[in-house]
Amino acid sequence: MTTLEPAEGSRWVAGVVALAAVDPLAGAEVLGEPSIYWERPLAREAVAGWGEAAAVEARSASHAQAVLRALSAPASVRWLGEAPVALPGPWFGGMRFSGAGGDEGWVPFGFGRWTLPEVVVWREGASLAVAAFMPEGPGAEDVVRSRLARVAAAFPTTYRHVGGGPQTLRLSSSRPDFEGRVERAVETISSGGLQKVVLARAVEVEGERSFNVVEVLARLREQNPRCATFLFRAPDGTAFLGATPETLCRWEGRHLETEALAGSASPAQAGALEASDKDRREHEAVVRYILKALKPLTERVDADAEPALLTLKNVVHLRTGIRAELREGVGVAELVSVLHPTPAVGGTPRERALEFLVEHEALDRGWYAGPVGWVGPGRAHQMVALRSARVKGSRARLFVGAGIVAGSSAESEWRETEMKSLAMLRALGGGHV
Repeated sequence: MTTLEPAEGSRWVAGVVALAAVDPLAGAEVLGEPSIYWERPLAREAVAGWGEAAAVEARSASHAQAVLRALSAPASVRWLGEAPVALPGPWFGGMRFSGAGGDEGWVPFGFGRWTLPEVVVWREGASLAVAAFMPEGPGAEDVVRSRLARVAAAFPTTYRHVGGGPQTLRLSSSRPDFEGRVERAVETISSGGLQKVVLARAVEVEGERSFNVVEVLARLREQNPRCATFLFRAPDGTAFLGATPETLCRWEGRHLETEALAGSASPAQAGALEASDKDRREHEAVVRYILKALKPLTERVDADAEPALLTLKNVVHLRTGIRAELREGVGVAELVSVLHPTPAVGGTPRERALEFLVEHEALDRGWYAGPVGWVGPGRAHQMVALRSARVKGSRARLFVGAGIVAGSSAESEWRETEMKSLAMLRALGGGHV
C-alpha cells in the first residue's frame, strides 16, 4: 500500500489529451466498470476513473487527517506537457462515519481509502479530457503516452443513457427495531440528555440478478440532477454508490462553501416544511453548529439569512448556504475534522449524540454519512455520503436516516426513511420496487 510523504517529490508521471466525447460514463463500454465515479449534473461536473496507479489507506480518524493533508499538498506529479487546470482530484475516496465497526462487508474499504486512478476522464466545458497516471520509473512515460492514445482512439462519442430492464427487489428491514430506537431517543431528549440524534437503519436488498453498477449510476444521475452521484469501488469489487444532496465542504485556496441541510418532508408537504417548528429547530441546530465550528478557522463566515427549500425527486429539505474566507494554512484536513459529523448526520450535543448511536443504533454505518469525494493540490470537494448503498453481486445494503428531536414520532420517522430510500431503490430496481 502506498504511503504518502509530500517531501518525497515527484512520484508519478502523467499526461493529458482532449477527447472527442461528451460523457465520462460512456467509457464503461470499452474500459469496463469504473473504479471511481463522480458527477454533479447541474454543475456540469463529471469524472470517471479506471484502475489504480496508487492507493492510500487511513487506519483511524487522525491518520485520515494526515492523509488528506498530504493529498492536498503540492502535487507529486510530473506532467508530460502542461498540467490541466480543471482536473478534479486526482485523488478520490472517502472514510468511515466513525471508528465503530463490526460489519465485515466494510472491511475492504478500510477506515479511509483514496485512489489515484490509472485513467481519469472528466468534463471540461462542452468536451472531455483524459489523463493517465503511472508511478515514476523506467518506461513510465511510454506507458502514459500509450494509455492516452489507446483511450482516445476507443472512447465512445455518445452519451450513456439508461438501459436495461427493471428487476424485482426483495427488501427486508425491521420496523419494530427502528421505531423502538426512535422511542428511546425521544425519551432521552425529553429527559434533557440530548437535543437531537440522527438514527440510521439499513435495508437489505436482493435482486433477481447481479446489479449492473453502471446502469445504477446512469439512473441515479438522471433521476437526481441536484445531487452528487458517486461510486467508489473497493479492491474486492464491492461498490459503494449513491446520490447525495449534501456538501460537507467545497474548498479552494482560502475560499470555502458548505451548507446546512436538515428538516425533511415529502414534495407534497413542501409548503408545510418551512412552517414546521420541529423541522426549523432541527435545521437551526445544524446552522449554529457549523458556524461555531468554522469560527476558529476563518477570517470571515456568513450564512443565508433564511433557509430555502431544496426540492429533490422524493423529498424536500431546508437548506442554508454558508460561505467563508479561511485563515492561512487551513485546508480540507482541518475542515473535515471540525465539520464531520454535523448534527445533520450525528446529532447535538455532538459527543453525547455519538455516544447514544454507539450504544443504541445497532448499525455499522461504514462509509454511509461519512465524507466522500475528491482532493488535490489546494482544493477539494467532500460530500456527506447519504442516499447510498453498498453493492456486491445481487445483494445491496442500503442506508437511510432521520433526525430525531423533541416531538418526533416513531411512525413519522419510519415514513421519512422510507421516502428517502426511494431514490436508491428505484436506481437499483430500474424503476420497479
